[in-house]
Amino acid sequence: MFIHLGGDIVLKAEKIITIIDHQSEEASAENKAFIKDSMEKKRTQRVTEDAAKSIVVTDECVYLSPISSHTLKRRAETPTFSHEEE
Repeated sequence: MFIHLGGDIVLKAEKIITIIDHQSEEASAENKAFIKDSMEKKRTQRVTEDAAKSIVVTDECVYLSPISSHTLKRRAETPTFSHEEE
């Protein structure tokens, strides 16, 4: 199954380690440090120029997605690929 993160980014669901709500990044010191480290190592990719609503973590990259973590979770649980729910 594939999950559309916004823009032109589509990932295989099994590559995703976790999806974090962007607001929790601002509230959690650990999440903030993780994102900062990822950016310093140039492993972070902004999916679009829109404000990030979720953080999608894979082994290779951390994606800042304009799609809410709830919507991405729904897409991961739905057996068909759809990006109509934005």
